[in-house]
Amino acid sequence: MTARIINLRQRRKQKQRETAGRTGDANAAAFGRTKAERETTAAEGDLATRRLEGHRIGRDQREDRRSDEASADKSDDDTKE
Repeated sequence: MTARIINLRQRRKQKQRETAGRTGDANAAAFGRTKAERETTAAEGDLATRRLEGHRIGRDQREDRRSDEASADKSDDDTKE
């Protein structure tokens, strides 16, 4: 029986390629989205933000509501007397 002769330099390079391939596959699974998918996700996020901001009551609107409520309370008080 004779031992199989291997070239250590070639074996080392082959092992590096396999490791790099596994790392690349892991990165592709984690970050591998197409440009269209990334743009769609970004557009959906922007739309959700705009919708949320559109429903926000601004400082001016809050003050207007308070003054409307205060005047409504005064008119209720006037009718009670």
